[in-house]
Amino acid sequence: MRLTIFGLSVSSSWGNGHATLWRGLIRALAARGWSVTFFERDVPYYATTRDLYEIEPGELVLYENWTEVRRQARQAVDEADVVMVTSYCPDAIAATDLVADAGKALKVFYDLDTPVTLSRLGTEEHPAYIGERGLRDFDLVLSYTGGIALDRLRSDLGARHAAPLYGHVDPQIYEAGEPNSAFAADLSYLGTYATDRQEGVERFLVRPAALQPNRRFVIGGAQYPQDFPWTPNIYFVRHLPPADHPSFYASSRATLNVTRGAMAAMGWCPSGRLFEAASCGATILTDVWDGLDEFFEPGSEVLPLSSTEHALAALEMDDAELRRIGRLARERTLAQHTSAIRAAQLERMLEEAHSSHWEQRETV
Repeated sequence: MRLTIFGLSVSSSWGNGHATLWRGLIRALAARGWSVTFFERDVPYYATTRDLYEIEPGELVLYENWTEVRRQARQAVDEADVVMVTSYCPDAIAATDLVADAGKALKVFYDLDTPVTLSRLGTEEHPAYIGERGLRDFDLVLSYTGGIALDRLRSDLGARHAAPLYGHVDPQIYEAGEPNSAFAADLSYLGTYATDRQEGVERFLVRPAALQPNRRFVIGGAQYPQDFPWTPNIYFVRHLPPADHPSFYASSRATLNVTRGAMAAMGWCPSGRLFEAASCGATILTDVWDGLDEFFEPGSEVLPLSSTEHALAALEMDDAELRRIGRLARERTLAQHTSAIRAAQLERMLEEAHSSHWEQRETV
């Protein structure tokens, strides 16, 4: 089977959560007999931080502008069994127009940023990856977020069939790592800076750091502003490639997960980073949102936080108890949230959508 994807990035994990998800899913699909062609605009900030250069089996197509690659994209669409356009793809609307004319291929849109998409509809920040026809031209719309988001994709954007394809982790990449003294901490946080996560980062990490100056805290990521409220016991590590993530998680007693505002408000939004940390055996302190208990058991597999006091109480737990919680989260992740499991789920949804697709064509 051949899958052609028009996406944001698979080649660079800098400043986005898409790349590691794609890498795990593509590897898992390849094990099931798929070949993937991924079209990615070659922008400077990803070019200088590239940490993947090829896809096997398949092809990574880096291009400077849509005009130069349109003919190659047309050929890839014509040869594909499934064609997918994703959120934040810089040329999503042009790709959608191309995909709309596809003959045999099943047409899929995958929104890896559904709450952001829905929150910006009808505003001055209308998503640049959604055209005037919404999602009506696709046979199947996949959403990184479940729950009410699926209903709104249908009602607000005209999706005919909408289904969740949640985050996941490739356990071949994310496994227990060796501690590194540069990352040593009582509590760590790994994530790109985002204004709608800042309140949670301050409540669950910055304030505890100010209240407990004898403890050590570490933040790893990109795009942090100069006016971030650092304290002397918060240490910063610039963007880490995925290969360094297991060591980062292994070096702290616990790690923090904070969900973006729009995603937390909508619920059913487990981040890929949540599963990655769990796969490494990290003890996770996380903010709370509707649906969390469908992915992890709060209190036994992850520690839910609603206040600074909750974070402080978690840090007072003994190491043996923290390790036990991390071990249970890892077991749950390997049983339910790996890239291989999501690939199998995706394949089933594509088969169902394909059957519906051909039934509709036969009645026309």
